[in-house]
Amino acid sequence: MEESPVADPNKAGKQHEQKASNAPKSGERPDQGEAPAPDHYRPDPQAARDESNITPPDVANAKYTHPILAQPPEALTGIRLEERAKVAAGVTAVIKSMEFSWSEGGLNRGTRGLLKMNQKDGFDCSSCAWPDPDDHRSVAEFCENGAKATASDADDKAAGPEFFARHSLAQLSKMTDRDQNNAGRLTHPMVKRPGDNHYSPITWPDAFQVIADHLNALDSPNEAVFYTSGKVPNEPAFLFQLFAKQFGTNNLPDCSNMCHESSGAALSPTLGLGKGSVTLNDIYEAEVILIIGQNPGTNHPRMLSALQKAKRNGAKIISINPLIEAGLNHFKNPQDFMNPLKALGALMGDGTPITDLYLQVRVDGDMALLRGIMKHLFEAEDLNPGQVVDRAFIAEYTTGFESFEQNIRNTSWEDIEELNGISRAQLLEAANMLATKKKIITCWAMGVTQQRQGVQTIQEIVNLQLMKGAIGKPGAGTCPVRGHSNVQGDRTMGIWEQPTKAFQDALGKEFNFQAPYEHGYDTVEAIKAMYKGKTKVYFGLGGNLLAAGPDTEVIAEGMRKQKLTVFVGTKLNRGHLITGETSLLLPCFTHADVDMQKSGHQMTSCENSMGVVSQNKGVLIPLEGQMMSEVAIISGVAIATLGSRTNIADWVAMTENYDVIRDHISRVIPGFENFNEKLRRPGGFYLPNGPRDRKFTTPNGKANFTTTELQHYQRELEPDQLILMTVRSHDQFNTTIYDYNDRYRGVFNERRVLFMNPQDMAERGISAKDLIDITSHYKGETRTVEKFVAVPYDIPKGNVSAYFPEANPLVPISSVAKTSNTPTSKYVVVTVVPTLKTTGAPIEQRLAVEA
Repeated sequence: MEESPVADPNKAGKQHEQKASNAPKSGERPDQGEAPAPDHYRPDPQAARDESNITPPDVANAKYTHPILAQPPEALTGIRLEERAKVAAGVTAVIKSMEFSWSEGGLNRGTRGLLKMNQKDGFDCSSCAWPDPDDHRSVAEFCENGAKATASDADDKAAGPEFFARHSLAQLSKMTDRDQNNAGRLTHPMVKRPGDNHYSPITWPDAFQVIADHLNALDSPNEAVFYTSGKVPNEPAFLFQLFAKQFGTNNLPDCSNMCHESSGAALSPTLGLGKGSVTLNDIYEAEVILIIGQNPGTNHPRMLSALQKAKRNGAKIISINPLIEAGLNHFKNPQDFMNPLKALGALMGDGTPITDLYLQVRVDGDMALLRGIMKHLFEAEDLNPGQVVDRAFIAEYTTGFESFEQNIRNTSWEDIEELNGISRAQLLEAANMLATKKKIITCWAMGVTQQRQGVQTIQEIVNLQLMKGAIGKPGAGTCPVRGHSNVQGDRTMGIWEQPTKAFQDALGKEFNFQAPYEHGYDTVEAIKAMYKGKTKVYFGLGGNLLAAGPDTEVIAEGMRKQKLTVFVGTKLNRGHLITGETSLLLPCFTHADVDMQKSGHQMTSCENSMGVVSQNKGVLIPLEGQMMSEVAIISGVAIATLGSRTNIADWVAMTENYDVIRDHISRVIPGFENFNEKLRRPGGFYLPNGPRDRKFTTPNGKANFTTTELQHYQRELEPDQLILMTVRSHDQFNTTIYDYNDRYRGVFNERRVLFMNPQDMAERGISAKDLIDITSHYKGETRTVEKFVAVPYDIPKGNVSAYFPEANPLVPISSVAKTSNTPTSKYVVVTVVPTLKTTGAPIEQRLAVEA
């Protein structure tokens, strides 16, 4: 058993000397240990789901029914359109990063935050989960979006009691999401009591007691929902799930349910682990990289540096996406401006070409596209036996190949071309790039996972990797690119509504209680339960479920039905305003804040997209106020709620020294043995990853090919219907809006836009910048949002795209991906018409609400 550093006060909160020489070198396979990594994926994904209908809300008229707006206000901000960008990053990205950083946190505070972000002795970026280099790290190891996220965290403005005294909830809801975020850091615990229309101050002990009273008054622990944001580090995530389970429920929905749940559902039964199998060094070594349903230029900008390095090493890149994105076109690396030998070329040239072949697939057509590529590969194998398909790998490591092969060969070219919109000849070009290569990596993100066939599409990705033997060796494997900084780590820590018995038993043994086995609510099921009045308490640890989830007005109505809503956060967002009868707003530290506890300066940890766990140690003095760490907040709630049902001394010890938390984790979760020691290594440590070493921990010990069914959903469409997918703008990360611009797509000063194919616009009598209304259609239900601006764009005919959260009210709560239960935000059937001057509620109703 590991000896805790708490036994030696001199070690508590300290770090070993940082030596870059201790880190793995590029090209080396990391030491990841022998223990199997935890694989928390449910064996019965369709169990216990509520299939009953939910009456669709009146989305268009909700603004007249409820004075506190759940949807962003419709006021337009003055759109300006330019040509879409051909190059990502460059000088503009540097300038924008500095402007935003200094405007939010000031010159000294902002600069200190940037220079310590993603460093081995600093803090983890609170934005995306892209990994940091194992060895050398640049002085500026961040991207534009990371700079914005850290600047927002470092904000030196305060949204304290005076701010909430000046603004009612209704007034705050009429602010844009950007202005809410820019109001400043939350600094004091606040309460909204029944009948109040303002938040007002409350002491921390009283806040904890309010939560305890409401939780302990429930008829069942399952009447509470505990939601987690992917921004939450490992240590508070572990405590949050521990508290929920000691309280008696597995109602632990999280943001992963809405993004990469489809990846886990596909990877666990096929490869034995619901995570990717590659490292950052593998990206550098790959011969071919496929990027499917992902826009790294906006969502994971540091990935472009890795792709640039891969290109310089000779890699070919195939991009598959309905929208032509700047980051998949050319990339100017801001780091090159620091190199005198590269600076002039970086300034004057077009940057590094990223994509060798761009396949502009129709929305939801990726599965058919992959089948087309594999069908070509089988035909090439027929002409060149043993040269295209890795039959030796297949024979030794896999099962199910024969059925899979027959399924691909039997798929007609007519179906493939109809569904994906790419010609047979273009698919042949992609297949030829793959045919003779063995070092192949496929990357994907929510453009795949949020499709109706998202799980099955990822299974086809796995099929492609397996038929090429492109897994479990350097330069090859699967790469689901996670979104938020610790969304993968939260799942590893046990934030999961359907945990394994082994995990629950280990947790119960460590803390001397019986952890519940009954499966809880995932995000979609939690929203349904709240809406139907089956729950009474919602506790959100970070995040903004209202803006992140589908069917915005359904979520809002569910929140209003709660007896208590609790929001732990750093800055104001719209989700804090749609509340239960009583609501608490509890301010916490960010990744960048110094967290001082009794034993000293604390650090937490995060797990990135490639399974590296590294330290997170804040460097900025928190603003003056009463903010607490997430660990301290959870411990305070647990002690007040559980009382003698828990070991109070243990919660106190874990709050005073986070090493104690890691000691517990080391004994509960495989792969975290000697956690405290390994976390203090420069750059952290790799978790065990079976597929990376061709150790497939499936029930049969093999990697499993999948025989999928190709659905023809597009044939169900009416002649005037289109398929909508939601996306982020460039000045946005997840639900946080930094500004109204999307410069890579040429859109400025507006977010209520719908990107449309010019031919689709002409057929509907719509011109550029016309105001339009959008209606979604699902099983006879309709939902309408008004006053969007039509923007002509290079997108396949029959497809349209809009930003979330503005378009989320169109996404039906019951429309989910098979198996994963992920909302289908990348497949929403819509119709589009010009906005009528007489739309909306009757004038009497509007005047009544405005009054």
